[in-house]
This record gives sequence, C-alpha cells and structure tokens, in this order.
Amino acid sequence: MVFNNSILAGSSTQEEDVYEIAQSILFDDSHPAYMRRTPSSASNKRTWTYSLWIKRADQPANYSPGMLLLQHGNSGTGLQETIRINTASGSTHSTLMYYSDSPSSNLTTTQVLRDGASWYHIVVAKDTTQSTASDRVKIYINGQRVTSFSTETYPSLNGEGFINSNVLHNISADQNGGSNYDGYMAEMHFIDGSQLDPSSFGKTNSKGIWVPIEYEGSYGTNGWHIDGRDSGDLGDDESGNGNDWATTNLVAADQAPDTPTNNFTIMNILDNYPHQGAFSKGNLQIVSFQTSYHSHTSTMGLKRGKWYAEIKWTAQGTSPSGYYSNTFFGIVGSVDTTSSIGVGTRSDSYCYIGTTAGSGEDGGKKRNNATASAYGADYAVGDIVGIALDLDNNKIYWSKNGTFQNSGNPASGSTGTGSAFDLTTPSSGFYYFAVSDQHGDSSSTWQINFGSAPPYTISSGNADGNGYGNFEYAVPSGYYSVCTKNISEFG
Repeated sequence: MVFNNSILAGSSTQEEDVYEIAQSILFDDSHPAYMRRTPSSASNKRTWTYSLWIKRADQPANYSPGMLLLQHGNSGTGLQETIRINTASGSTHSTLMYYSDSPSSNLTTTQVLRDGASWYHIVVAKDTTQSTASDRVKIYINGQRVTSFSTETYPSLNGEGFINSNVLHNISADQNGGSNYDGYMAEMHFIDGSQLDPSSFGKTNSKGIWVPIEYEGSYGTNGWHIDGRDSGDLGDDESGNGNDWATTNLVAADQAPDTPTNNFTIMNILDNYPHQGAFSKGNLQIVSFQTSYHSHTSTMGLKRGKWYAEIKWTAQGTSPSGYYSNTFFGIVGSVDTTSSIGVGTRSDSYCYIGTTAGSGEDGGKKRNNATASAYGADYAVGDIVGIALDLDNNKIYWSKNGTFQNSGNPASGSTGTGSAFDLTTPSSGFYYFAVSDQHGDSSSTWQINFGSAPPYTISSGNADGNGYGNFEYAVPSGYYSVCTKNISEFG
C-alpha cells in the first residue's frame, strides 16, 4: 500500500496549530450499528451542510441501495433524501451519491472511495435558493469540489427536501434499519441554515495534506456535532444544541483511536485473495470460507522501525480429506492479489509462524519462504499470538499468550529469526502483517489487533511507549503500534 496523503494525515501532527481528533466511531454492519433522531420540529429544508470524515471497511460487491451516511426516509410514502456510498457492482461501485426524491435530485460521482487505508473528508452543502442550478448542491472530497458525475440532476429553485423535517433521520441506516455503513466515522457536523465549503472544517497543511480544523461557526436550530468523545453515549451532540442521537448496537468498545489525525493500519479489503474473505469489526476480523487458499495483508507497509501486533485465532473449520488446516501469522514482503502466501508463491519473501491446532505440518514451526523449522510451541484456537517485528535489526519474534517463544527477547534483540531470513530486500520495499490458510475449505476466523479497536475483549489494556494502541499483553520496550503518528518518527 502506497502512503498517500490521506493515509499519512496523522503524521502531520508536528505542525503548529493542529486540531487533534482523539477518537472515531466504528460502525460494524455485521450486527448492524446505526444512529437515529427525529427533530422536534422542522427547520431549513432548503439550506444545510453535512461534513464528516470516513474510513471505509467492508465493501460488499452488490449491496443496494448502498451504505447510508445520512438519510431521511418516510416509511409511509417511501420518499427519501440521502447521502450514501453506492456499493452495487459495476461502474457505480463505491461512488458517493446525493439523492432526493423531491425535488428530484441525483449527483453520483465518477470518483470512487474504495481505499480502506485512507480517511476521506466529505462535505455535502445544499442551498436551493441559488440561482445557478449547479450551486444548489455541492460535493467536496478532501477539500476539492467534485465536478465529474455519472448522473447530474440538481434540485429545482427553492425546492424543499426532506432532511431537516420533523421525521426520522438515520446515520448508517434507512428507515427499516438496513443499508448500513461499515467502517469508521469521525467529526460529524450538521449545519442547519448555511451552505459552507470545506474551509470551515479543514485546510491544506504545509506538506500538502488535507487535515481537519476545529469548526468554530454556529449550528442552527437542528444542527449537531457528533464526535464520539463519550464512550457511554456515542450519539451525544457536542454542539450545545442537545440534538442527541439514539444508538443501536454501538457500545463503548466502538469508540476507536483510529482517526484522521492518527490513522491506524487495518486489514486490506482490496487485498482479499481469493476475494472470498468475510470482513467485519472494522476490517479487523476475517472469516475465510471459499474452497481455496486464503490470504490477507494489512493496509500499511513498513520498511524501518520496530512494530507490534496481536492476532487471535478464534475458529478453525474443516479441511479436505488428507489436508491440514494450517493457519499462518506473520509478515509478507510484497502484495500480490493473484496468488497465495503460505505456499511460497504469493511473495518474494515472507516469514510465518504456523499452527495446526495440535497436529500436522507446521504446528510450532516458522516458515521462511518455503522452508519450515522448529520454533517454540504449537498454537490452538483461542490463543493470542503476538508479533514483534524489528526492521532495524532484521528480526521477528512471536509470542503465545504473552510469552515470547524460542527464548526470544524482542527488547534485548536475542534469538531473533532474522539470521535465516533476509528482511531487507522485498521487491515492494515494504513488509505487511498478514494471515493465511495453507489449505482450502477451512473457514478459519482471525481477529487482528493493531491497537486501534481490539476485535476481542481486552482484560487489561496495554499501550506502546508513545501511549498509542490497546493490546492484551505488554508491548515490548521500543516497539510500537502501526499508526501514522508512530510511522512519522521513522521518516
């Protein structure tokens, strides 16, 4: 994964006068999660602005009518006004849409929002009193106005929509509780009565990166600001208006430190070989279910520094007769979506710890490319595997439930596995955390914790030396969670 500006937004925090976003809200469509509010009275239905930051997670191939970022829907009439991400297959996949049944309006971007590694800033600003039709709804992504649309129908002059009426409004759902968003949201602002541009919410910093700023304007009668700062009430309105939102399937654990100002790595939905893994929990849980090899990598590549992650193997399915269900946890040296890790054909270099739940080929062994050798204990379903990756000294260590194996000591550098494994020359230039099944039809389930929003219950949280991350076991001294604030220290 190339580090684009959206990925590295959190690395710009050394600049003066930076507005820090401390948390986001994780919406997981596997349960599903959403917010609802019915305003006590209608307000301005012609003029408003909606600003929010999103980081995509699961991306269903055909999920109509898409994932709703904001929706008014009337169950009696079926009429609606929405801001959503289209996820139907074909040319509309992961495009951004503003849509209203009345007055009839449809702006569907040609630009797609598929990148699960990046945060996107979205602003939709409406004012139907504008004499120029194209000024009545404006869409901005990362500070830039969108001008290319596959469908481009603007509302009529002075037309009143449905958002800001005194009926049910939804975030991450329609009026029936479906069409749920999957991913992270942060800094949701709704401005009643004003059509604003992105400069009210963000700026381009000295590195050319679009970053958030503090909104200092008014909100209007029905305006609100949701930032998830209260983990016990994630729908709390922080605007001062008291326009709180009721939540469904959102709990304290869904408050995540993965934000536009500190972006954490997650598993890469675009590197989902053979495109049959079921992603959930913000792309931190994966179930592989197709009769084939399964392999998945993280979104952020690493080439220097010391890094830590945890993986919990929570389920092992069956395998074809005569085969073992080998699950691998480790790193891979390049990303190739057309082949498989674990069998020596996906990457030019990888290093994995293997497990077979007590029997088989690679339990208690490590694999350096195609060669397996003994390395500590076997692993079973329910174990948490820690991975300490030292790219400064070409070493890698694995732990089992907090105990590093093979007498390894990441902090002192003793007994690393790097002497038999060249960590310096992957063709991509980067290493990625990865999981894989060696044999098909296993339906394994992995929960991967990079410290941002642990997909399993943490009994006693442990942060890294910089105060980032939330892990079950202590992070070795000098090792860090993979987030942009930590990455920025290594240049």
